[in-house]
Amino acid sequence: MPRLPPAYNPTMKTSVFVGMSVDGFIARPNGDFDFLTANGGGEPHGYNEFIATVDVIVIGRNTFEKVLTLGPWFYGKKRVVVLSSRPIDLSVVKDGNVEQMSGSPAEIVAKLEKSGAKHAYIDGGVTVQRFLRAGLIQHITLNRVPVLIGEGIPLFGSLPSDVRLRHVATDTYKGGLVKSEYEAFKK
Repeated sequence: MPRLPPAYNPTMKTSVFVGMSVDGFIARPNGDFDFLTANGGGEPHGYNEFIATVDVIVIGRNTFEKVLTLGPWFYGKKRVVVLSSRPIDLSVVKDGNVEQMSGSPAEIVAKLEKSGAKHAYIDGGVTVQRFLRAGLIQHITLNRVPVLIGEGIPLFGSLPSDVRLRHVATDTYKGGLVKSEYEAFKK
């Protein structure tokens, strides 16, 4: 089995903070994630504290398009980088700080570091999978909502080799949500 690329050691921290069903899906097959707020998913679980530590949010085009359907721009003035090799109309975002980039995960991280970013939030199924395959995710927070949806868009995809994680903490919430934090294992 192929191995992960040689380690690129960015100075910028890269994190994933995601809600998912217990069976590992971040959205239904059609992209909806209505199940995330059911059964305790809507109670405070550290997202506001997490997002306050982030300089830049890196999302894929599909995630960007889904966020646009949710009403007013969700990320406020936080810098958001949308990954796509095709042109995107960013003018649809009112009062946001949105830009487009393309390239490999290592190229994206290098560009962000060069711009002064210190902590990137990597979001969206395909984007998270690409950064994991490149060995560029350092911290993962999984928020498991107590529901099984049977099928959907998985957070994790195939990897060229195991990605070892070190457990940092697990918290449970009254509504049944379980939040677990992991750091990527450095050899």
